[in-house]
Amino acid sequence: MEVSSPAILVVEDEPMLRMTAVDLIESAGFIAIEAANADKALALLDQHQNVQLVFTDIQMPGSLDGLALAAHVRKTNPSVGIIVTSGLISPEPEALPERTAFLPKPYHEHHVMGLIRSMIA
Repeated sequence: MEVSSPAILVVEDEPMLRMTAVDLIESAGFIAIEAANADKALALLDQHQNVQLVFTDIQMPGSLDGLALAAHVRKTNPSVGIIVTSGLISPEPEALPERTAFLPKPYHEHHVMGLIRSMIA
């Protein structure tokens, strides 16, 4: 993988949903990096300087949920785009870090890709 190629980090604990998101992102021509929880995602962010967007579920096991991960990413990597998603929680806008989009599940491919393209543009 080239360091200069933009990548999207997919953080989802449900394997089938993670695989679906990764397939969608790769079929659109982006590099997808996947993590099953926020702890793994943070380690991958340290390893991959080409991550331009984090696409994360809110509810997942581990030391951080998706909202805490989003807040950490915004603080440590302010230029990285963030999309949070959930089928169970609809966070209030003030609960989201600046420049973070919320996408409810089930989401449609064109909504996901439209948001990704607008955030990576």
